[in-house]
Amino acid sequence: MISRITNRKKAGCAALLIALAMAGGSYLHSQSFVRGYDRLMADLQSKRQPPKDTEFVFARVRFTSNGPGRGPQYDHRTPGWSHDYPSSEEHILQVANEATSINTRLDSHVIVDLDSEELFKYPFAYFSEVGEMSLTAPEIANMREYFNRGGFAILDDFDSPSMDWFTQEMAKVYPGREFVPLTVSHPVFHTFYEITNINLDPPYEQAGRPTFMGYYDPRGRLVMVANVNNDLGDYWEWIDQPQYPLPPGTAALRFGVNYLLFSLTH
Repeated sequence: MISRITNRKKAGCAALLIALAMAGGSYLHSQSFVRGYDRLMADLQSKRQPPKDTEFVFARVRFTSNGPGRGPQYDHRTPGWSHDYPSSEEHILQVANEATSINTRLDSHVIVDLDSEELFKYPFAYFSEVGEMSLTAPEIANMREYFNRGGFAILDDFDSPSMDWFTQEMAKVYPGREFVPLTVSHPVFHTFYEITNINLDPPYEQAGRPTFMGYYDPRGRLVMVANVNNDLGDYWEWIDQPQYPLPPGTAALRFGVNYLLFSLTH
């Protein structure tokens, strides 16, 4: 699959990244203010599925949450697992399609329950706000099986105290395993883009220094990357709006494309 990626595609994507970040709402149908909560409720009610002819699916994981959620939006609060939906996945999928020749589309995404058999269909899983997670026994068993079968997950949109909480939750899944800091030399940062600096400023103030943490299985395979004290999904969501500076926004897209490719090639 990597052999399908060309320097010409990379050059073309560089232009795409800049166009996205400067478009001011004219590209990728950005209507985040209107769509967020309404799309979430509609997609949950309809049990929306991704297109069958897509090669890659962005699976956002819904888990049992003990957190307060975020709001108000239309007098409702949205749970942490749903933050930045659906613009976040739509934008990173568009960039991945343009950059890598992977057969994927803006609508190649799905919401999947952590305790569902459906989870095993998707090699890439995205978890948002894991500081709100309160794992049930079925979720613990399913999460363990997902990683044992070769799944790969990204943890995003959470801070240091939330990481402490999530580490305790993961001890229920794999007692004795720990997260370790990732360095710039790790292959996940070089799967497509050659990322030479992993000091990515967060889009807003955080509780500590942004850090990329990794979680490995006994064979040494990286199964999770935690974007601690950062929110790459927020950068993805607002990349077509003048919400954040251009350099960290486009950098966040590069991290995202690398994550997607890593899940398919490792």
